[in-house]
Amino acid sequence: MHADTRKSPGAAPPSTRGIQIHDWDGEADQGNPRNWSFLRKTASTVIICFIGFNTTLGASIYAPGHEQVQHEFNVSTTVSLLPLSAYSLGLAFGPMISSPCSETFGRKFVYLLTVPIFDIFMLGAGFSQNIASLIICRFLAGLFAAPGVSVAAATIADFTAPSRRVYALSAYYTIPFIGSAIGPLVGGFAVEHKGWRWTSWVVLIIAVVVHPPALFLRESYKTIILERRAKRLGLEGPRESGSAVQLFRKFITSTIIRPFHMLATEPLVGFICLYTGFQFALLYTFVVASPWVFQTVYGFSLSAQSLSFLGLVGGCIVAPFVLVSVNMILQRKKRSRGGHSANYAPEERLYTALYGSLVLPIGLFWFGWTAKPSIHWISPIIAEGVALLGSILIYVPCNFYMLDVYGSKYGASASGASSLSRYTLSAAFPLFVTQMYEALGVGWATSVLGFAALVMAPIPWLFYWFGPRLRARSAYEHGT
Repeated sequence: MHADTRKSPGAAPPSTRGIQIHDWDGEADQGNPRNWSFLRKTASTVIICFIGFNTTLGASIYAPGHEQVQHEFNVSTTVSLLPLSAYSLGLAFGPMISSPCSETFGRKFVYLLTVPIFDIFMLGAGFSQNIASLIICRFLAGLFAAPGVSVAAATIADFTAPSRRVYALSAYYTIPFIGSAIGPLVGGFAVEHKGWRWTSWVVLIIAVVVHPPALFLRESYKTIILERRAKRLGLEGPRESGSAVQLFRKFITSTIIRPFHMLATEPLVGFICLYTGFQFALLYTFVVASPWVFQTVYGFSLSAQSLSFLGLVGGCIVAPFVLVSVNMILQRKKRSRGGHSANYAPEERLYTALYGSLVLPIGLFWFGWTAKPSIHWISPIIAEGVALLGSILIYVPCNFYMLDVYGSKYGASASGASSLSRYTLSAAFPLFVTQMYEALGVGWATSVLGFAALVMAPIPWLFYWFGPRLRARSAYEHGT
């Protein structure tokens, strides 16, 4: 039973000492973010999405400038691509710090702390006078940009009811793809007309617009809100007490040990993180390989190479509509069978991924074998969009599935494992993609990726059919 906080405007009298506030004061509690107005929820989602957009834009916008960096600093192609990979590595390791900090100090605190530090290191990247400085600044920029991706989904989940999350999170989960797809498009024009340093200045110009609204975000994390309420009323809050050593041990367990343990021992986490990591790595493969393909095969200029990314952008835009439409169809079927439309078995979240697992390899083989001088350039551009559409149709449902399976208790660790795998792979792929395409040619290099996608295609199907058995054997408590 939770404390009745409505009768205690000031410090609690002796009779209330020892009473804990551990839950909301009824369903209509105005402090509950789920009871925010529609306008506040919408505004908060838009602010968070724009921050996430600028985060991933900053990752890929550098790609068109790596050749200028190569000549200016007199380094190899691989070394000139290291700043691109360094940013992704920052995004991989950033959630290990930002996610638990958001649960200790609040979501808003993390945004207000990390966003300006990201801007400072992006400024440093733009002023870098050697390759080492550029790599370090972009790594640290990615590290402090991580909350724009990792904490954002949790923030939206704080104030959105489970039955409505598919709409907000379907749009949000595509934001990293959209930002990464538009980055090279914008960066190509910036590099051609202003030079590679403008890949940093463009991000900072956008930051001037999208970062200040973070000041108007309201705290949404339940534990922090109840802690503040308890402190104001002189009652005991819901946070677990313990010594500094105990709290530090818990921090290490939840942020480092548990995600790695889940990757190694939970088939559900291991295979889904591998598959979704591959989706994100494919996006960064196109970021590096697509300009090379259209320059080599079709003789595109730098600006035209940038416009080739419109195919990827198109795939990103279509994906949320497909995801929401499939969800609406499932809800309608449930209602027609007399079930509650909001009640899902976790495996039903994978329904769209079943189709995505087929669409992805089709897009890859289509791209690989139609990128020829004898075939119009629009064909491989459309194929890129189809491949990315397939990727998103896999990526989003698989993330929903893990959150549903592991719930609030272990879902953060599963998400941390997912972030680590996808951004580590997206950091590694650009370093060898160009060499692979030069050695194998467009057709066979892309076919290698297509065959990898085919090998992994059964993953969502297996979890769709055998997921309940695997969940029953899990060593971790699941959300359902």
